[in-house]
Amino acid sequence: MSELPVVVIGAGPQGLAAAAHLVEREQDVIVVERGRGPAAAVSEWRHVRLFSAWPELTDAAARRLLEPTGWTAPVAGYPTGAEWVSAYLAPLAEVLDEWIRYETTVTGVARQGRDKVVDGGRRSQPFVVHTVDADGRESRLLARAVIDASGTWALPNPAGADGFPAIGESASSRLISYRIPAEVSELAGAHVVVVGSGHSATHTVLRLSEMARRNPGTRVTWALRRGSTANIFGGGAGDDLPERAVLGSRARTVIDDGAVDLVTGFRVAEFRQEGSDLTILAEDGREISGVGRVFALTGFRPDTEILREVRVDLDPALEAVAGIASEIDPNIHSCGSVGATGARELTHPEPGLFIVGAKSYGRAPTFLAMTGYEQVRSVVAHLAGDQEAAARNELVLPATGVCGGSGDFDAAAGGCCAAPSVLQIGASPLSRSRHVAAAPRRSPR
Repeated sequence: MSELPVVVIGAGPQGLAAAAHLVEREQDVIVVERGRGPAAAVSEWRHVRLFSAWPELTDAAARRLLEPTGWTAPVAGYPTGAEWVSAYLAPLAEVLDEWIRYETTVTGVARQGRDKVVDGGRRSQPFVVHTVDADGRESRLLARAVIDASGTWALPNPAGADGFPAIGESASSRLISYRIPAEVSELAGAHVVVVGSGHSATHTVLRLSEMARRNPGTRVTWALRRGSTANIFGGGAGDDLPERAVLGSRARTVIDDGAVDLVTGFRVAEFRQEGSDLTILAEDGREISGVGRVFALTGFRPDTEILREVRVDLDPALEAVAGIASEIDPNIHSCGSVGATGARELTHPEPGLFIVGAKSYGRAPTFLAMTGYEQVRSVVAHLAGDQEAAARNELVLPATGVCGGSGDFDAAAGGCCAAPSVLQIGASPLSRSRHVAAAPRRSPR
């Protein structure tokens, strides 16, 4: 199998970085990308500004490949998704173009001639990567190893608090979006609800609040599943990612100023469409009514369907690679408190298979680009036989005061580390809100 290539699934930031490391180490590689160009997912959120600075967004091997072409690494500032693509990811993909197959979708990964059940001779067989191109032609790629860097962007979580779509969520899909909006002017005068507590939700709340200030009559409600705002506004001065700290501070300001109504402990159970408006019902019977648009920004989950015929070890709660789950659990860690992970932690019962990047984190929202770059550096060193480099940790993560997600899910306050003093909105004010009303519990329809 030594003559076979390493197949990398996905030409996003981590997939391209993996290819750069493989090329630098003179390892044969094929990158399979279902989009028409590189970083297709990043291009979809091209309007969003990252809170990581340029030095944290480029990979070392990628820089070494690019510099002979006259490319210069950006050294300051916080790019948008579009700027990340145009100034780094697209030039890198151009250098790697001969190794990338675009508009090619991976439909499955297996061992040649053996399904998941078969033990005999399994390790001596190459991987088979099943693909289909834009014209529907099916093919198979043989590989000595597979690096799955396909991400999680294609599978957003639903608004329903139990992990399944809420009652009526699918039927109301015309009024529900699972992406950060690029343009919000069309929502002027409407009542808009944002569901979620992460950075995507915060970005959206801030964008909507700016539009609401310019357009009286626009209402913005931010619905949090958590019973507390203790960790919503970030780590403040304790966060070494200053743009992330600014994001949290701005969110707190719009809440304090009354530009946004904050609803805590609201776990969506049902959507009811009444004419052109929605009523959102919570598990505890509360309602948010007169809603014209919903942005459900509750995170993403990995699509593991293509890996069903190989033996993977995933954490039962996070759907993350089991070897790193305890290090990235959002109940405990933030993206500044997790440690570096490499080839040793990313191994599976199927030797030669690695899941890297955001997909390796499963449902955990604590992933940073620099974490993924360290993963692929270590994995490629391992595949090239350089075990000393594979075991070495070359990553220094920024410190943060931002803490975990659902560990204090029902608590009034608290968390895994000291949180800033924040505005608390209890149950009594919520029941008097002009947008949220207590309602008798109804049986699901």
